[in-house]
Amino acid sequence: MERFSYVRAESIPHAVTLLNTPGVRSRVLAGGTDLVLLARENHDLCDRVVDITLVPELHEIRRVQSATGVAGDTVTIGAAASFSEITASALIRETAPLLAEACHSVGATQIRNMGTLGGNVANAAACADSLPALVCLDALAHVLTPSGHMAWPVAEFVTRPNRTQLPPGGLLTALSYLVPAPGSRSVFLKLGRRNAMAISRLTVAALGRMDEQGCIAEIRLVPGSATPHIHRFARTEAHMLGHEPTAALCEEAGQVAVAEMSEITGKRWSSEFKEPALQAMVTRALLSLFGLIANHEEAHA
Repeated sequence: MERFSYVRAESIPHAVTLLNTPGVRSRVLAGGTDLVLLARENHDLCDRVVDITLVPELHEIRRVQSATGVAGDTVTIGAAASFSEITASALIRETAPLLAEACHSVGATQIRNMGTLGGNVANAAACADSLPALVCLDALAHVLTPSGHMAWPVAEFVTRPNRTQLPPGGLLTALSYLVPAPGSRSVFLKLGRRNAMAISRLTVAALGRMDEQGCIAEIRLVPGSATPHIHRFARTEAHMLGHEPTAALCEEAGQVAVAEMSEITGKRWSSEFKEPALQAMVTRALLSLFGLIANHEEAHA
């Protein structure tokens, strides 16, 4: 006897209609890498899966120019775009290399070919590699419901591990971000139990740029798997903003980040590992971001 039925959506509006069929509990099927595991654990997960994998608009990665024709262009990524599609996108590599790096770090080639950015966000696992990068980009999550379009910053859309603001019957259709200002650089670091196909134990996404005087004009720092809610570390950012980037400042920022994490989580069984690991990763990410890594390594040789 079948546990659930299957239907394929032909368009975004069709998918939303299917997800809101009265009396039918439907779940979205995109890459299926998370859904298959959920279905194995919960035999009463849903009555039907709605396959969105062949909806062309949900795979589009495009740049939308701002109305003024100056700064403010937006990059929009269809929610069904796979990690491999994002990694291969010249537009993503040009405007948000940290997101390309984050997607490239996901699992093996087979998982990257099937897994989708929207699925990673909607599932909202604490260790999701794409979330720190998206939050670092101040990305928006776009949702379509029968009542119309809704959007949240990804940092607010994901409320806690495996929980989002996605309303019942809503479809996550796209993620979007403003193209970072000229001169911006970014970095994504991941720490796992091994070098490949590892679930993240810690990640760090960072983005920044300097002004004409050589001081930090903008800095965004987002650790992943460090706190229950993935967000920018505002106190650590404020510690660096306006200062000349130096190795000493980056090391101080690593210490501030640990204090910021500890304020949120308190002491846990994992603190003995995560505190020194986060300090080292934040320091290294910032050194790399501001081109100081070689000098730092020589000084500690």
